[in-house]
Amino acid sequence: MIVRDFNKIVKTERDRVVSDANWTSVRMLLEQDKMGFSFHITFLEEGSEHTFEYKNHFESVYCMQGKGSITDLATGETHAIEPGVMYALDKHDRHTLRADEELVMACVFNPPVTGNEVHQEDGSYALADS
Repeated sequence: MIVRDFNKIVKTERDRVVSDANWTSVRMLLEQDKMGFSFHITFLEEGSEHTFEYKNHFESVYCMQGKGSITDLATGETHAIEPGVMYALDKHDRHTLRADEELVMACVFNPPVTGNEVHQEDGSYALADS
């Protein structure tokens, strides 16, 4: 059984806290945990906008706090994001996520991330070396 306390992770210098331009992600589960997925709590700053396309990963996201929107760049369709809304990128969908307020999101990635990834120029993560 794996038990981790979010409050203890964010108060340490562990490699499980990752940040980039206008977002921070607390990596609760990573590839090394051998669960077949990774689990993160991600904070997106109010007013920020992010374009991603996870070509090598599937992602599911649940909004716990805040308001914003997500636009599917293939269709142009935009959906409101607010507490209780989940979206799943089941087709490696290129998308733009906007945070009208600070967004707090619970995220699951498959395959799991290692915690060392950085977004590539196209908004994706590379696959982890096995």
